[in-house]
Amino acid sequence: MLYALPRDSGPARAGFAVSKAVGNAVVRNRVRRRLRHLIAPKLAQAPMPVDFVVRATPRAVAGDLGAALNAALASCYAKLER
Repeated sequence: MLYALPRDSGPARAGFAVSKAVGNAVVRNRVRRRLRHLIAPKLAQAPMPVDFVVRATPRAVAGDLGAALNAALASCYAKLER
């Protein structure tokens, strides 16, 4: 899940919410690091200042995070530009 909130100024930022349902602390931190690594270049290319909250679900452990994150970002940008 990806939530977005437009801002008036400043760089794009991201926060991560990884619940205990994803796994133990080691697994949650691994998912958080993977998400941070995947979203960092996308934030630098953000067309507008926006705050993102990425909520990882248990499927994030086994799934392809890159493709899911790219699709969610494209969807959020499309909604924000309306």
